[in-house]
Amino acid sequence: MTIAVVTGSNSGIGRATAVELAARGWTVYGTMRNLDKGTKLAAMAEAVGVSVHPIVCDVTDTASVQAACAEVLDAAGRIDVLVNNAGVGSNGTVEETPIEAYEQVMDANLLGVVRWVQAAAPAMRAQGSGCIVNVSSVAGRIGAIGQAAYVASKWALEGLSEELALELAPQGIRVVILEPGIVKTAIMAKNQDAPNATGAYEAANRRMFAMYAAGLTSPGDPADVAAVIHEAVTTDEPKLRWSCGWGGPELTTRRAEITDEAWVELGTFEDDAEYAARFQELFGLDVAPGFELLG
Repeated sequence: MTIAVVTGSNSGIGRATAVELAARGWTVYGTMRNLDKGTKLAAMAEAVGVSVHPIVCDVTDTASVQAACAEVLDAAGRIDVLVNNAGVGSNGTVEETPIEAYEQVMDANLLGVVRWVQAAAPAMRAQGSGCIVNVSSVAGRIGAIGQAAYVASKWALEGLSEELALELAPQGIRVVILEPGIVKTAIMAKNQDAPNATGAYEAANRRMFAMYAAGLTSPGDPADVAAVIHEAVTTDEPKLRWSCGWGGPELTTRRAEITDEAWVELGTFEDDAEYAARFQELFGLDVAPGFELLG
């Protein structure tokens, strides 16, 4: 029996992943800050004839993470798969994002992962096996405008995960980095504003929202992301990075193919139509509909 822990399982990718893994016959523990918010998770699991064990956990609280991990180990005796999914979004340019926002986002998106790795790795090391899935983002591979704190947290998570993969490989523990593009989740609805006190970053914010608006015309489905996570964990041909969702494969692969100068040049286009045309030329993604929706 495979024992899995999925953090942030009360919504979106986490909820879909918890249900997907339980439907595969795994024993799944889904963490959330408040068990009262787990009603949809319970309903989704019941609809497919499975159950997910809810666990209280705040990934920004070390004691909470340690207690949650201990609860799972006491009940199941092991952790085979840890999906570090819990996280928060944040909009704002580098200049206008308050320091407090950087601290909050890094605490959840980066240190939350560190807390769970530090709690679960000893058990995985003792059993000589395991897989840790860190849910990053395409924003961990490109300097997406208008999301400074979020981008910083995901780039940091990418580097941390690369190091972790090397450190844990001798212990028989695999690391997976998941890089979703735009997926229809609650995080989108929670991040619809961006500071612009100086008035200097109207274009940057508009283009950030336009890309998401375009992606949300045909977004990735959390269930599809969950299926990718299952494949990444169980495949006979493991790889470090997996991408999915609207724009995921295009943004991650094509950014690596273009020059840094081409990336920076993209920021110099004053006309939105010219910007959209160049964006499509570079990444094969049409963001023009996003501008139309915003207009």
